[in-house]
Amino acid sequence: MKRSRLLLGGLALGLLSVAFLAGCNSGGFSEKSGKVAANVLRYPIPNNPTSLDPATVQDGDTLDLLIQVYEGLVGWGPNNEVVGLLAESWEVSPDGKTYTFKLRDAKFHNGRAVTAEDIKWSIERAADPKMASPTIEAYLSDIKGLSDMVQGRATSIEGIKVIDDKTVSITLNDVTPYFLGKLTYLVAAAVPKEIAPSGKQISSAAEMIGTGPFKMKEWQDKQLAVLSRNDDYWGGAPKLETIERPVVLDANTRLNLYLSGEVDMIQLQRQDLKGVLDNPEIKDHVVKLERAAIWYIGMSQLEYAPFKDKRVRQAFAMAIDRDTIVNELMGGINTPAYTILPPGIPGHRDKGAAPEYNVEKAKALLAEAGFPGGKGLPPLSMTHREGYPDIKLVAEAVAGQIKSNLGVDVRVSPQEWGKYLEDYNNKKQVFYHMRWSADFLDPQNFLSHMLTTNGPENKFGWSNPEYDALCAKADRLLSMDERLPLYAQAEDIALSEAVWIPIFYQRDIELHRPGLKNIRKSLFGHLPHTTTEVTR
Repeated sequence: MKRSRLLLGGLALGLLSVAFLAGCNSGGFSEKSGKVAANVLRYPIPNNPTSLDPATVQDGDTLDLLIQVYEGLVGWGPNNEVVGLLAESWEVSPDGKTYTFKLRDAKFHNGRAVTAEDIKWSIERAADPKMASPTIEAYLSDIKGLSDMVQGRATSIEGIKVIDDKTVSITLNDVTPYFLGKLTYLVAAAVPKEIAPSGKQISSAAEMIGTGPFKMKEWQDKQLAVLSRNDDYWGGAPKLETIERPVVLDANTRLNLYLSGEVDMIQLQRQDLKGVLDNPEIKDHVVKLERAAIWYIGMSQLEYAPFKDKRVRQAFAMAIDRDTIVNELMGGINTPAYTILPPGIPGHRDKGAAPEYNVEKAKALLAEAGFPGGKGLPPLSMTHREGYPDIKLVAEAVAGQIKSNLGVDVRVSPQEWGKYLEDYNNKKQVFYHMRWSADFLDPQNFLSHMLTTNGPENKFGWSNPEYDALCAKADRLLSMDERLPLYAQAEDIALSEAVWIPIFYQRDIELHRPGLKNIRKSLFGHLPHTTTEVTR
């Protein structure tokens, strides 16, 4: 099997990293000098949080911080089911359009009781045009009148009604069988009006007043977040007293902090796994977590005209050998992806209509499109999020295979996460390596949300009327048995046209210190640390 020099170079770097790690800590696992209190959880954030406000947050690492502080009506439980948070119970009307929620007795961190008016006001705050929330319509546009407020045509949301202090109803435009899943997104979290006024983003620890199991005690931009236990939490005081989240951008630094005993948990990069498993001192610290997420290569038709031709996209897809990337370069921890819906999402299939790896056919397609040997294609950069060796490895491997197999010179360009996300939101990313992780376990969150013409995450300009129609029909059916065949048809259209190039389904590998226990987890990642304990 032909491999580019770049691919082999990446593999050599990975082996060097493994050799280095295998020699680390040979004298035994030691803690940093100085006593660390029990029930203090220390784990790094791999990027500076992009927002401190639930109305504007949109990336997973920041959400992992903010879900400790803020809550909405519903959230996720460890069995991947929707559970009540601020809502103690709810009922759905016979026509499936109105949800009536009964609130439990809960308090904001400032001691004030949460009321139904707070629920209505918080969602309307997020829908205020001045907030410019990047997520409010994506997740809550099904609520009657919400888009009118976002677009400045109304000053309140028609579909949200306060029945009494403990009862709020939400009416939808149409039947939406996955609405409760969408309502789990943090944009619907409750914040107190007196602390977080409409039109002004939360930007300091003092303003971060939610109802969650932890309070934001300290926030140092680009340095550290410290959370303290909420003793008045409606679900009972958490076991942990404190959570410390240092901002650590470099993966090697995060690993060294773990090896020196300065943090209790990190996400491990695949290139370091062999060294960890070969080290008897820490091999038993490895924890694997399944995620309902996919890593893919995006191709923007808005910013790169050749990608408008599906033959070019198909040629790129056929020139990428994901099996080599995932099983050899990344160590086989993840599963190569040939479809869009990952395991854990209803309708997941191991195989679909994605173009198979075929270099000769790829070359022929590219020549047929008018770019023989890559000649005539404008310069192209593969962008990726910096600070993650695994992401860099895949980006370099893809660029190397495209160059080796098609003759197209692709430059690899790492970006700071905030800048990367800004360019993505503004539809400026061109050729990029990115992840989509489920917000809720439904095909709509991937196929409709990401790929339909007007889908909130369609940042690349693909449009197919047949695809849109299939998704629109499936989105409104109550029966999953009726929905799934329609989604499968739609998925095959997107795969055959190489709208995305799926690379692998995500599985996280983490290191957990032996005294860390009772972490709640799900297909969405870690859940709020209500039961987590740390013993020293």
